[in-house]
This record gives sequence, structure tokens and C-alpha cells, in this order.
Amino acid sequence: MWWDPIPRVPVVHMRVLLQLRPSPDVVAAVADPSVSTAAADVADPLPGVVVDPSFSPVVVPRPVPGAGGDPLSLNQPLTFSFAADEASVLVRGEISDDETSTRITLLPTLRPDVVGVFADPMIERGLTCGGTPPVGDWRDVERLLRVAELSGDGLDGSGVALAVLDTGINSAHVARHLGRDVTVDERRSWKPSGVQGRAGEFPVDHGTMCAFDALIAAPRASLIDVPVLLSRRPGGSALDGLLSDAVAAFAHLRTVLEAQPAASRSLVVSNSWGSFSPSWDFPVGHPGNYSDNPAHPFNLIVSSLERAGADVLFAAGNCGRDCPDGRCAYPDRPITGANSHPRVLSIGGVDTRGERVGYSSQGPGRLVARKPDLCAYTHFSGSRAFGDDEADSGTSAACPVTAGLVAAVRTRWPSSRLSPAQLRTLLRRTADDRSDIGFDHDHGYGVVDAAGILASLRRRAERAL
Repeated sequence: MWWDPIPRVPVVHMRVLLQLRPSPDVVAAVADPSVSTAAADVADPLPGVVVDPSFSPVVVPRPVPGAGGDPLSLNQPLTFSFAADEASVLVRGEISDDETSTRITLLPTLRPDVVGVFADPMIERGLTCGGTPPVGDWRDVERLLRVAELSGDGLDGSGVALAVLDTGINSAHVARHLGRDVTVDERRSWKPSGVQGRAGEFPVDHGTMCAFDALIAAPRASLIDVPVLLSRRPGGSALDGLLSDAVAAFAHLRTVLEAQPAASRSLVVSNSWGSFSPSWDFPVGHPGNYSDNPAHPFNLIVSSLERAGADVLFAAGNCGRDCPDGRCAYPDRPITGANSHPRVLSIGGVDTRGERVGYSSQGPGRLVARKPDLCAYTHFSGSRAFGDDEADSGTSAACPVTAGLVAAVRTRWPSSRLSPAQLRTLLRRTADDRSDIGFDHDHGYGVVDAAGILASLRRRAERAL
């Protein structure tokens, strides 16, 4: 009987984002939403790289610091140039793991248009350790967020675009359990290539929970459905979106934002997902790393969207020391990448009694130490997306709860009146501090305090008269 003494190990491919600098004409075409541009139009065959033809190229703006500033630092005032002779373009591809290091070293030498090769890690929804019943219900959250007072001041989310990047929304389920009509803007919604289904009509799942929780404080907001976590990869699970899907989603959201009148521009972006493991990332310190690298293209794109007027929120994650999610593979500092971005709100969780939930990730963050920014309510009975007895839980619920509060504020305070940075400062300053020293890595600056927010906004309005 013949046998092979050498075991046949399947070749594993590392998924990567390739940053290229093609001709200005090509960059201009990619930047134009009316022009259909394919990966083949941007990237000629690259040695050892399989470029994904299903991924439409995305423009990456060039960060422009003030005089003498560091172009790779996010902790300074920056503008972002989309000029065709300054911006670059991303495509998605794969390199076999046994060739990754060699290819990354050789590509810029072989092809001078290759700016960099970056990790495209798996992104996953945030679950919770579970096993404990809900603490209160969504009506308690509604009361704690002073929704009646918000509405009395005209802050109900009317006219505000609220994007939920998750597993898709089932609007009928949300409307049934909220007891009111729900608006999903199909025209401005977006989905990755290959994802089947219509905006607002996806199966009831994690994204439906997030949409329900966002509408508690902003019942009249217009939802933008962005099912980035529904991408399916060969051999992967049903929920294994890639960071590149979020890159493409944020590029779409920029077109949504720029189409709005400057005077009333408002876009709130809720992200209850993150990267739990370094296994699909490059090592910390590698130029292609995502978790700790402010120069990763996605982190730059997040910065540019915020600079254009969007409020971006991320869940802090469920890797808290008391009860971590079983997928948490970072030995410390589990708030990684964009979840720890200095220009987003990173949200931890407390229950309706104000007690921190044990799974809520503690800081310091990896891109900036002072994370999470705030805590908000979670682990309550609400959407019933996972059954009548299951809580809306995890920082996955706390993030859209806060996003809804932000969307409520935006009803009368667009980014032209209150920039995203100013609103983040307002939320931090008015938060219910849970420590003796101000900021702490368990609660951030404290628990969101709608009463304090309302009082501050009223004072601002009086000063403007």
C-alpha cells in the first residue's frame, strides 16, 4: 500500500488590504460614485497576490497635519485630502501565509505603486457571557435617558440618519416590539458584495437588537441598514465579515454625509463589532498591523468621516476581566483598533441599576489609552431578538443606546452647530462620574447622563440668542 510520509497541509491564505497609488485619473474615477471601477482597473497582476474582484476599490485620503505635525498621529488637528494626486486606493486580496513576509517585503520593490500591505482581520459581533436574566426593561432605559424630556425639547431623531453596521435590520420586528413605525432608508443603505436581502428585511438577529436599542432615545431617526457582518467566506462562519467590508461601508457613508446640506449635516454611525483575536492581524509594530496602528487605512478613514461631520460610536467589547467572552484572545488591552480610536466614542456597559456589567471591556485602549469613553445601559429586556427571556446585552446594546441619544441631540444640533468633537466633550463632561478621580478604565468618564446633556444644550441655546 502506497502512502505519503509528508502530511498535506492545506495552504492558508492571509487576507490583506493593498494600498496603491495609481495615476490621478484612476484615483479620480474611484472617487466618483457615478463611475463603476473594478479592482482590475486599479491593480495590475501583483506577484503572489490574488486580488479579490468582488471588492470595489476604495479611496484613502491623505492625512494633512498642521505645520510641523506628524502625518501618522491622530492626536492632533488633521484635515484629509481626497485630491487625485494625493489620495491612494485600497483593494482586497490574499497572500498564502508561507509567503506573506516575503511578498510584503518585495511588493514595494517590484511595484512602486504599492504603498503598503495591511491586515484585513475578521470582525465579529459582540456577544455576552450570558447566563443571567435581564435587569429591567427598555422602558427603564427610556426613563433613564429622559426620553420624554428629550422629545419635549424637540430631540427625537427626526431627520437624522442613523447607520447601524451589523447583521442587518428586521424593521417589522423592531416596529412590533417598540409599538411604533420604524423608518429604514433603503436608498441610502448599503451591503457588501454577495450579501442577499433588502434593507430592513434581514432575519431577526444582532443587528435588529441594535436598531431597536438605538430607537429608544431617537424613535424618529432614519435608519441606514449596513449588514457588514453578513459576508460569507469559503470555510467561514455565517458571521465573519472582514474589516475591508467596513472600509467599503464607511466609504459609502461618506457619500451619504456629503449629499446632505452643510447646515443640517448629521450622521450617527453605530458599530457593535470588533476584532477579538490577533490571529488574522499582523504583529504589533508591523507596518501592516491594525490593532495598534493609527496609520492603518481603516483608522484613517474613520478619522476622515468624523472630520467631515459624522458621529462614530464603537462598542468597547465584551472582554472585561470579570466575565470575558470566550473569543477574547488579547492577553491585555482588549479595546483594539477603531474601537479605541481617539475620534470615536467607545462605549462600555452598565445595567439599569447603574452597576458595571462584568463583561464590559476595560481600558487602556490600544490607539489611545483613555478608553472606554463612557458607559451606557445594557442587559435589559428589550428587542427580544434572541427570545422573550433573553436580554439585549453586551456593549453591543450599550453602543446603540448611546448612538440613539446622540441622534436625538442631532435633531436640533447638527454638526455645523456642534461638531462631533464638541459633542464628545459635552457627553464626557456631563457623564455621571463613577470614580473619585474622574476618568477610570472601568467606566471611562462615567455613565451617560441625559439630564446633564439637556441642561448643557439649553444653556448653549440661551447663549446663542
